Amino acid sequence: MGLANLKYEEGQTPLDPDEKEGLLIPAVTTRDELDEVEQRNIEEAIRWTIDRRKRFTIDEVLTEQFVTELHKRMYGEVWEWAGSFRKSNKNIGVDKHQIGIELRALLDDCRFWIENKTFSEDEIAIRFKHRIVVIHCFPNGNGRHSRLIGDILVEKIFGKSVFSWGSQDLIRKNAFRSTYLMALREADYGNFEPLIKFARS
Repeated sequence: MGLANLKYEEGQTPLDPDEKEGLLIPAVTTRDELDEVEQRNIEEAIRWTIDRRKRFTIDEVLTEQFVTELHKRMYGEVWEWAGSFRKSNKNIGVDKHQIGIELRALLDDCRFWIENKTFSEDEIAIRFKHRIVVIHCFPNGNGRHSRLIGDILVEKIFGKSVFSWGSQDLIRKNAFRSTYLMALREADYGNFEPLIKFARS
């Protein structure tokens, strides 16, 4: 049976059949079960970032290695492809062959923004979070990965409190997810204020 009939909420990226084959826990067959095992893995990754945060530096965080390691820590107990760039094109994201190039450009741009104080600290973290989702490095988990890396940037690099992201479940269809998706769409057009406001709500 597996995950053949997995349902997706608006804004979620469907997995290809070969990506579904990468599930490391065969007993998982429903969206609820998948969300539960993914959430447990993500909580372990968050604990790792809390334990390590005092030792993170800009030079460590703004690397491809850190971006992929964080994804692997978030999903490595659930998906065999965790931490690996996607090998297929999706309904969102750059061409699969451009992922590494686009990510390196983002990392360089973020370093420039920080060094030159181009935007406010919150906006730098939110711009990074938004653009890494636009790149869509991984087969799945890009939204949650981008929010965690945004939290790491704003807390470790800027010494501020992590974002609340509305303090609600952003996976399930609800009013908070709708507000979040609308804010993301505004950011697609260069208006980051709604996403910054949502992140701090």
